[in-house]
Amino acid sequence: MPANTARRIASKIRQYAESPASQENNVTKLQGRDGYRLRVGDWRVIFNVDEDGMTVLEIGPRGGIYG
Repeated sequence: MPANTARRIASKIRQYAESPASQENNVTKLQGRDGYRLRVGDWRVIFNVDEDGMTVLEIGPRGGIYG
């Protein structure tokens, strides 16, 4: 993953953690498995949210992350 992409993804994760409403259009509850998906360009962040906060499970390109 290019460094600029990694910085962009980290920024979006921080934005969501601080204010979930800020990324409302880019977050979807997953179907068929637990968790949520955050869209960052062609990359996807799979995560869970619980009382302790947000836990990132996977980060990957759009086509291969769901398999």
